[in-house]
Amino acid sequence: MFLGEFLHSIDVKGRLTIPAKYRSVLADGVVVTRGFDQNLMLFSQEEWNALAGRISQRPLSDQSVRAFRRRVFSGAVDLNPDKQGRILLPQYLRDFAGINGEVVVAGNFNYMEIWSKTAWEGVRESIESSDDAERWADLGI
Repeated sequence: MFLGEFLHSIDVKGRLTIPAKYRSVLADGVVVTRGFDQNLMLFSQEEWNALAGRISQRPLSDQSVRAFRRRVFSGAVDLNPDKQGRILLPQYLRDFAGINGEVVVAGNFNYMEIWSKTAWEGVRESIESSDDAERWADLGI
């Protein structure tokens, strides 16, 4: 389970250090792909395989399924952390998410999101400034 916010930097080679707390869980490799909000999503191999399995069960004749598959799979890359727990984020993913310099790695239960620090601050402000609890009512909480 991935929880918390971690501030990290992308080095000049485009490497991101995985939060120390999760390095052992992700040592066998990760999959990073485009997120839905100009961010990146990082999955363990196990979670990625589960997601891919669910998607592969959906009919290819469904246009939404095809669009989802294109978005998620065409942008995905398998990565193996080095001995220092770093992964090399490809330039096309860094460009997509507007990442260079400081980034926030945010736990999201079964995956992590990678955001530019500036974009994450905007997201946090948006969700934390809302006092409309009814917004969350359909979640059953």
